[in-house]
Amino acid sequence: MRIAVVHDYFTQMGGAEKVAEELMRMLPQAVLHSTVALPDCLPAGLSGLPIVTSWMQHLPCIQQYYRLFFLLYPLAVRSLDLSRFDLVISSSSGYVKGVCTSRDALHVCYCHTPMRWVWAFDSYSEREQMSAPQRLLLHNLIRGLRSWDLGAARQPDHFIANSRAVATRILHAYGRHAEVIHPPIDLGRFRMSTEQEDYYLVLARLVSYKRIDLAIEGCNLLRRRLLVIGDGPDRARLTALAGPTVSFLGRLSDSEVEYYAARCRALIFPGEEDFGMAPLEIAAAGRPTIAYRAGGANETIIEGVTGVFFDHQQPEDLAAAIKRFLAKIGARVRESSLISLNVEGKTA
Repeated sequence: MRIAVVHDYFTQMGGAEKVAEELMRMLPQAVLHSTVALPDCLPAGLSGLPIVTSWMQHLPCIQQYYRLFFLLYPLAVRSLDLSRFDLVISSSSGYVKGVCTSRDALHVCYCHTPMRWVWAFDSYSEREQMSAPQRLLLHNLIRGLRSWDLGAARQPDHFIANSRAVATRILHAYGRHAEVIHPPIDLGRFRMSTEQEDYYLVLARLVSYKRIDLAIEGCNLLRRRLLVIGDGPDRARLTALAGPTVSFLGRLSDSEVEYYAARCRALIFPGEEDFGMAPLEIAAAGRPTIAYRAGGANETIIEGVTGVFFDHQQPEDLAAAIKRFLAKIGARVRESSLISLNVEGKTA
């Protein structure tokens, strides 16, 4: 069987790219395709692997301005020649679900989410702090892109969603049903530590929808130490918001991430994620998560066991959740002390 794996674009490092990496590990005979593949944005498992890219790969300044070319991606996707493949697996949060395949091919789309900037444009433009003229111009362009996206969503024979939340979005946006298969996570690389340090952790790409600004402002209010691991286009804005207790560590090696994950008080997870790998990775390191109650977090975090939720994306609500979390820790410490005293008393 001739198999193609098609990923939207390798222009940043995140959970979707890890899924593409795992698909190629599972299907080493497959041929990997993408609209754009920047060498610095490839997962380790794909480095050195031949990738068939579109003409967009050769656009000037594509590395800096790939987001501005959003109207070109549908054309680039249609230019990919997949006519000789029997099975096509698309890894998509944007465009490649719209690839053209042969009539007899089976096309399965692993959908990370329907396009955020198309189906949630108002909240997206607000987070990006767009001006009124920018919103008006983009709103008209987005309407055309939404129409294209609806047509593209008819191309796959089957949809797979990475969470129940995304399956619901697929149904609402496209009228298509999706099976849920959670994304692959390497839990074995994390180890628990008996050491704990007094800091909270953010582990994410620095993009606006992840609401890292909320984590920063919440920790500013309480003067709690926050370490931010990751990089992205939102870094300059976030750095300007940060108080003296907030540090940006950039992108780190796996071993460094594992070190900080095992010793933090908790992960702060303030955005509405499609699935969200970080809370499970932190749980594998034996640490809890303080999360906004929405999206994939509802499927992976157990209130009062593996984490604490807050219900409104406001700094004060996050700060209150951190206080509740600290109170729970204090109660457990006191409970552990009482048990220890009772055991010692009985032994005596």
